[in-house]
Amino acid sequence: MRKLLLAVMIGLFVASGALAADGPIKIGFYNCLTGQNAFGGQLELEGAQLAVAEIPEVLGRKIELVVVDNKSDKVEAANAVTRLIERDRVNAIVGTYGSSLAMAGGEVAEVAGIPVMGTSCTNPLVTLNKKYYFRACFIDPFQGAGGATYAVKNLGFKKAALLTDIANDYSVGLSNFFKAAFVRLGGEIVSEMNYQSGDQDFTAQLTEIISKKPDIVFLPAYFAEGAVVLKQARELGATFIFMGGDAMDNPEVVTLGGEAVEGFLHTTFAYDPSMKDMNPVAQKFTDTWKAAHPDKDPNVNAALGYDACMLIVDAIKRAGSAEPDKIRDALEQTKDVPTVTGLTTMNATHDAEKELGIVEIRGGKKQFIGTVKPEV
Repeated sequence: MRKLLLAVMIGLFVASGALAADGPIKIGFYNCLTGQNAFGGQLELEGAQLAVAEIPEVLGRKIELVVVDNKSDKVEAANAVTRLIERDRVNAIVGTYGSSLAMAGGEVAEVAGIPVMGTSCTNPLVTLNKKYYFRACFIDPFQGAGGATYAVKNLGFKKAALLTDIANDYSVGLSNFFKAAFVRLGGEIVSEMNYQSGDQDFTAQLTEIISKKPDIVFLPAYFAEGAVVLKQARELGATFIFMGGDAMDNPEVVTLGGEAVEGFLHTTFAYDPSMKDMNPVAQKFTDTWKAAHPDKDPNVNAALGYDACMLIVDAIKRAGSAEPDKIRDALEQTKDVPTVTGLTTMNATHDAEKELGIVEIRGGKKQFIGTVKPEV
C-alpha cells in the first residue's frame, strides 16, 4: 500500500513540473550521520562535500547537496529518501553506508524513479532487480572471494574460522562469500561462530575458535566491534591472523584496538593515503582532503562519497540533462570513468567493476600492500 501511495504521489509530483528545468541541480545525500555507523557516514559526507566544492556547477546550473541523516536505522533510511524526493525534490541521490539501509532506501527510490548512487553498500541485494539503484563500490561476492584468494594463494593458509554478526546483512553475506571461496580454493573451515550487533563480550566464541587452531579468522565486522574482538582475542592469547572487510577500513581501528590490531588484514578498495603510485584523481583528492582536514587522514569511505557524487555529475554531463530518467540512462553507460578508487565501469547489475585492495596494520599504521585478483 505504501509503495502504491508513493507512486501516485510521485506521479502527481512529476506531472506538476516539480523538478524545475532551471535553478540548482539538487543531489540528495542520505547517510549515517548519527547512530552506530556515524563515523563512516560522516566520512562519506565529507568526501561528497569535497566533490561539490570542486565542481560547484554543471550545465550552467549550481549543484546543491541536500543532506539528510538516516540515523543508522532502516526505517529512518526509507524516511530520509522519501523526504529527499517529496520535500526537497532532488534530481538524484547519493548513499548510503550500510547495505541494509541502502536496501530500505532503495525501495522508495525505485518506486519514485529517482536514481541513486550507493557509496559503500556492498551486499548484492542492494541493486538486485533495481532499475534506479547503482553503486560506486564493488560487491561482497567479489570482496569475499578476494579475501579468500589472498589467504590461500598469497599467505598459504589452509584452515580458517568465521566470526559473524548474524544481525547484520553485510556481515552474513560477506562471511558466506568468503567461506564458499575458501573451500573452493581447497581450504577448510574449522569453526563458525556468531554474535549480534552491540555485543561486547566475545570470550566464548574466541575460546572455541582458539581451540580449533585456525591459520586465519575472517571477521566481517564494523570497525568498533572489530577492534573489541581483536583486543579480547589477544588477551586470550590468540596468535592467528585476523582478516576483515571494507567496513574495517577506518582510522579509528588503531585508536580503539591499540597493539592488538597489529598484523590485522582487511580487504578494501584500491585507495589509501599510504599507497604508492596513486592515480591522478586519487592524488588530487588526497591533496585536497589534507588541505581541508589537516587533522585526519581520508579513507575509502571519504573516497567513495567523493566518487559517488562525481559519477552522478559525470552522468549529468554526458546526458546533457538533469532529468532523473536521463541521469539513470547515462549511469548505465558509465565506462572506465577515472575515480579515486580506480577506473569505474557499471556492469549489467549496476555494480561498479574495479580493483580490490589489501591493507595491513603495520607499526600502528595502515599500509596499503597491493591488490588481489579474486578467483571466483
